[in-house]
Amino acid sequence: MKNILIKARTCFYNINYHVVWTTNNRKEVLNSKIEDRVKEILLKIAEDKDFLINKIDIRECSQIDLFISAHPKISISYMVKMMKGISGRIIMKEFPEIDNELWNPSYYVETIGNISNEDIKNYIKCQERGDN
Repeated sequence: MKNILIKARTCFYNINYHVVWTTNNRKEVLNSKIEDRVKEILLKIAEDKDFLINKIDIRECSQIDLFISAHPKISISYMVKMMKGISGRIIMKEFPEIDNELWNPSYYVETIGNISNEDIKNYIKCQERGDN
């Protein structure tokens, strides 16, 4: 992954997340028509809420896989809440054949970094010694 720093008013950052969630009970309801609409909605939510979806993948008609970048002031829980809540309401309204809840209430998230844990430990060790 290329190390791209984003400049904000008060900081530079490169914060990335891998986020995954599934449909409720892994029902395979995300056919191609719904899949396209979900992607469109998620990209619009990200634009409105000021974060970036770098990649969207929908797998097995039941799983959303995202690569997201965001300013440090935006929490991952907020982003997931917005994406799942808004997209779920819109999709269920537009596609009434989908039963009750669209998304499983849980999700998986991991941070994606550009340096290893060892690099971070070495950096901190150097800072403690006063090495720059």
